[in-house]
Amino acid sequence: MNLKGQPIRHEIVYGVTSLSSVNASPKRLLALNRGHWGIENRLHWVRDVTFDEDRSQVRTGAGPRMMATMRNIAISLHRLFGKVKNVSKASRDCFACPEKVLKLIGI
Repeated sequence: MNLKGQPIRHEIVYGVTSLSSVNASPKRLLALNRGHWGIENRLHWVRDVTFDEDRSQVRTGAGPRMMATMRNIAISLHRLFGKVKNVSKASRDCFACPEKVLKLIGI
């Protein structure tokens, strides 16, 4: 039990890797795993939450891929040129003031 009287939880995680046992040290595997989740949290979370991608109504032809590309471009522009950490706030600012987008890309 922890200090709040709740049972302590233990979790065992198994992974599959193509690395040899020489190259798959615990430190390296942890770094690779954290790197994977860094991508998940940095890009996919923003697409899922900020742009509400999972509820998109675009489902036919090249539409879904095009919308995903446009979302990725928006996220990249904000992060590369806008030097922002909060993509949601930056997007709202751009929606409210479209000329910011042109300034952001140098037009």
